Formats: sequence, structure tokens, C-alpha cells
Amino acid sequence: MTHKGLTIWFTGLSGAGKSTLSESLEQRLKAAGRNVEILDGDIVRTHLSKGLGFSREDRDTNIKRIAFVCGLLSRNGVVCISAAISPYREAREWARQEIGNFVEVYVNCPIDVCRQRDVKGLYKLVDEGKITGFTGVDDPYEEPEHPELIVETDTETVEESLGRIMATLESLGYLEPEVHSTIASTARSL
Repeated sequence: MTHKGLTIWFTGLSGAGKSTLSESLEQRLKAAGRNVEILDGDIVRTHLSKGLGFSREDRDTNIKRIAFVCGLLSRNGVVCISAAISPYREAREWARQEIGNFVEVYVNCPIDVCRQRDVKGLYKLVDEGKITGFTGVDDPYEEPEHPELIVETDTETVEESLGRIMATLESLGYLEPEVHSTIASTARSL
């Protein structure tokens, strides 16, 4: 069976849960027999976008590079998951146009909850004055205007958010209904 490739584009503040959701989603989709690749923002900056800073121009260049790779993978039947902050609407819309099969998932989480999580210790560095131009603090984050889905990671469990993502992919025709049901029942039995 040939599967339609697509890009699932997670966007949200640092600490909102993009990486957690993308890794869990990857496992679910692989269990359903899909080829999946994650382009995590931190890993991309280390390898594909090394040398880029955090100016608006550099951030947009980073997003364009991620979108280019996602587009290549998607048109070859891969489910590509982008998990980068991607703070600017214009760059995300550019990615949507370039890729085509594109599902934007806004990982919404209040900044105070992201600060509490502070998995990478970045908000602490911002508070200490060691980082400036940090998205959501002293650099803008432009919320998506028309994402295919908004998950609320401060009030939903990872499992609840994943269920909503899978249902959205099913309703958009990217997953067969029985695949979602099989995965959900398998997950419950684990």
C-alpha cells in the first residue's frame, strides 16, 4: 500500500511540548507502518542550520531549510514531523505553500507553564540576562491564525493530545480510520 506523505508542523513556545508530542506521534505512526522522520528544532540547528543566529532573517532561513527537507521527504511518502518554535506566521505560511500536504498543530501552553517546565533551562538564562531575543519573552511569537489543530498541553495529557492529533490526521484523509482505532486499542492495552 502506498501512503500519502505529509508534514505535521508543530509550532509553539519553548517548553510547550513539541518534542514530547513529536516523539510519541512518531512511535504511533511507525506502529501503523508509516515511514516517519522528525526534524527537531534543536537538532536541526546543530546540523542543518549551524552558524545561524536568532535574528528574524536567520530564524526564517532556518524554517525555510526545515520546510525544504520536509517537502522532499513528504513527496516521497514520508510523514515528516517538524518540531521547531517557528515563531513567525509568514515563515510558517511559506512552509505550508512549499510543502503542500501540511498539517499545522499549534502546541498551545501559557508561558508561565513553559517557564515552570523549563526543561532546557533557557527561561532561567533569560531571567539571568544571559539570553536575549527569546521567543515569547522579548521576541514575538505569532500564534497561528488557522491551524488544523490546537492542542492545550497545560490541560491535556500527552495521550489526549495524541488522540486528537490522530483523529485530525484521520479526518483529513492522511490515516485510514482502522489504523487510528487499532493504534488506540493497542496503546490502551500496553
